[in-house]
Amino acid sequence: MNDHENGSAADRSIETVLTHGGRDPDRQFGFVNTPVYRGSTVLFKNLDAMEAQSQPYLYGRAGNPTTEGVEAVITELEGAYRTQLVPSGLAAITVALLACVKAGDDVLISDSAYEPGRAFGDGFLARMGVSVRYYDPRIGAGLAGMMQPNTTAVLAESPGSLTFEVQDIPALAKAAHAGGARLIVDNSWASPLYHRPLSLGADIVVHAGTKMFVGHSDAFAGTISTTRDAWSDVERTRKLLGFFTSGDDAFLVARGLRTLSIRMKEHYERALAIARWLEGQDEVAQVIHPALPSHPDHALWRRDFTGAGSLFALLLKPAPRASVAAFVDHFRLFSMGFSWGGYESLCIPVKLGKNRTAKPWTQEGNLFRLHIGLEGLADLKADLGAALERYSRSR
Repeated sequence: MNDHENGSAADRSIETVLTHGGRDPDRQFGFVNTPVYRGSTVLFKNLDAMEAQSQPYLYGRAGNPTTEGVEAVITELEGAYRTQLVPSGLAAITVALLACVKAGDDVLISDSAYEPGRAFGDGFLARMGVSVRYYDPRIGAGLAGMMQPNTTAVLAESPGSLTFEVQDIPALAKAAHAGGARLIVDNSWASPLYHRPLSLGADIVVHAGTKMFVGHSDAFAGTISTTRDAWSDVERTRKLLGFFTSGDDAFLVARGLRTLSIRMKEHYERALAIARWLEGQDEVAQVIHPALPSHPDHALWRRDFTGAGSLFALLLKPAPRASVAAFVDHFRLFSMGFSWGGYESLCIPVKLGKNRTAKPWTQEGNLFRLHIGLEGLADLKADLGAALERYSRSR
């Protein structure tokens, strides 16, 4: 874990933080990158040293130079007090929530949140005696009307995983804090390069580091960044649960972070270009991308974000399942896969049903989630254009 008091990413450029942050060649015999530290046992020189427990590392599960290097970079980018690296994005969500609740408490979760996080609420927290309720992701200040005396956590995701509603983080933070709760924000989509929820009032920020931080579709990771007040509960919960990220995975996260700024810029520009192009295509009912002026939350996105991610949704006009299959089954470049953030473009059909209860999805048509990778734009447009033709012909 890494201390950071003042969010000094403001003192030097994001690119410099990503290039130089979290490493100390002098401690690594001059090697520019912190190597992979593998190990469980850490040796003590004598009994005094063991009893004092003052050396930097006591046991492998508590971290090592490889994991701490990643935490240092994320801490600086988020403007956080500290950051904890955990094995997955879902682990980041579960640790953050568990750090805020006990039996008898109440949790509010955005209706557009990451589905596995929702399943954790319904399938684990509820079984542990924590009530879980869902709120309209566009509720904003109206969240105050849903707060109960026992509400201790609010989980937001901005924009939402599948339908990309942008949430009013300052309004949610104000309502949560007035009710004595902490606000947790999943910031995986924009990354701290384009959105900093802690500066808008959030208490805890989580990331599926598997996505943009790793950037190569070859490792799992999650991060939890907090304010000073929230840190002790998060760290204690992580320690009690025994979550640990290996040096190998931490090294892959560190590798991805070095190019995050360049990759995010390319993903942002390419995704927005594809989204704009799709708005003019036949069979397209709606392109749901917060950076488009047509998005209902575009003004909120412009206020709180400085860029956008690689992910957006595409709603095609109503057609039978055969048309959906024709659209996705014969891509040449796009593939179907549940993750995102890598260099390869992805497209999956989306079904919204039981995972939308506070604000049911009522729009007609077939919904798809697209991740725009690093292929040539003309090639991606040709692939999507052919898919749209197949969709139309198969009605």
